Amino acid sequence: MAVFGQQDLQQDLLGEWAERSGRRPAGCVSSDVDGLRFAFYGRTSTCRHQHGVTSAAWQRDAAEHTIGGYGVVVAEYFDAGCSRRVPWARRRSAAALLAAIEAEDRGFDAVVVGEYERAFTDDQFARLLPLFERCGVQVWLPEAGGRFDAADPRHQALMTMLGAQSQREVL
Repeated sequence: MAVFGQQDLQQDLLGEWAERSGRRPAGCVSSDVDGLRFAFYGRTSTCRHQHGVTSAAWQRDAAEHTIGGYGVVVAEYFDAGCSRRVPWARRRSAAALLAAIEAEDRGFDAVVVGEYERAFTDDQFARLLPLFERCGVQVWLPEAGGRFDAADPRHQALMTMLGAQSQREVL
């Protein structure tokens, strides 16, 4: 007979809820879509102090709320167990997303991030933005209230502030 502590029981219940909510596996693409096709990106830093399934679920919920009425998530990329300080090219799922962005048949039009501070730190977003723009991929963020607009000074200021806040949290 297995003995579970209260934290184990909570994680199991939360995990079961998240799994029942119909999350797609990483990289899974759906073809029947009205509106924009989004790739979702999320991340959690630790597996011991955060429940990966529930962290992915609430980040995905935030992303879906952000894109509500504009399209659907058709692909999911989620990194667990790596620091936000690790460059995207060295994170397993983020690197796969970057490769997909550059592919002609990528299957999505935009990327939606579950939470800026989980995905980026310091100036990572600013360094990745030229790739997104060159490939014609929009970036949507809950903190921006939708699509990021590089020409909007408010969005530029927001990204600077979020990058600094995320960096401060790391330190």
